[in-house]
Amino acid sequence: MRESPIGIFDSGIGGLTVVKAVRQILPKEDIIYLGDTARLPYGSKSTEAIIQFSIEDTQFLVDRGAKYVVIACYSSASVALDIIRKEFSIPVIGVIRPGVRRAMQVAKSGKIGVIGTSLTIYSGGYEKAFKEEGAEAEILGKSCPLFVPLVEEGWLDHEVTTLVAREYLEPFKKDNIDTLLLGCTHYPLLLRTIRKIMGNINYVDASAEVGTELAQGLKKRDLQNPGGKGSTSIYLTDLSINYKEIGERFLGEPMKNFSRVSLKSREMKK
Repeated sequence: MRESPIGIFDSGIGGLTVVKAVRQILPKEDIIYLGDTARLPYGSKSTEAIIQFSIEDTQFLVDRGAKYVVIACYSSASVALDIIRKEFSIPVIGVIRPGVRRAMQVAKSGKIGVIGTSLTIYSGGYEKAFKEEGAEAEILGKSCPLFVPLVEEGWLDHEVTTLVAREYLEPFKKDNIDTLLLGCTHYPLLLRTIRKIMGNINYVDASAEVGTELAQGLKKRDLQNPGGKGSTSIYLTDLSINYKEIGERFLGEPMKNFSRVSLKSREMKK
């Protein structure tokens, strides 16, 4: 099992920011990434559909020998994490809890802002996670749905992006939050723009925190790969016209080893 790969899935290719973070912390681990680009975005789907898709995504990674699975999709992590853990015998972590724990460590004022897609915010997944982690802070959530298409368009420093960000984030300034949790794989690419508006507060990139928690989990279970090559295999269920350009923006390097795949239907255990 030590030499087996780590499996990571997302509804699209934004989860490659998680791959990038994991690669930096665990350079010797082999990674299999699945982006379900044919069915994105998950955030606009029903809870039942997201759970079904997440089970099929996990099964794909397990079939390829994954020793550990990371749910890089915030929508999936919000509604499907506990079910996935019951369905499969290998360890599974989601992208939400690591960010929550880090936000609790750095927050001082008692007010934490969370930004994410509409489903991530409205599902209450973050409020539940903070409560279960014992947080006493006031949690203020804000959905920022336009951030995703702006990132995929490459408008990271565009004036339109600044205007949209100001519209979304100004209420947080009035609430005097001192910590902002970036609850979407796309949002770290907008950090420079977000900083211009929010100023000198704490910023938590949940994607980056996953790598730290994953490393701890591997060590605890004696699953570290001491001699791996650090390879990354990327599988996508659909290839859009500009998928490679967008993917390399998230990954921070050229996409080399990628393939298009179809997923098998997988029913949830009764």
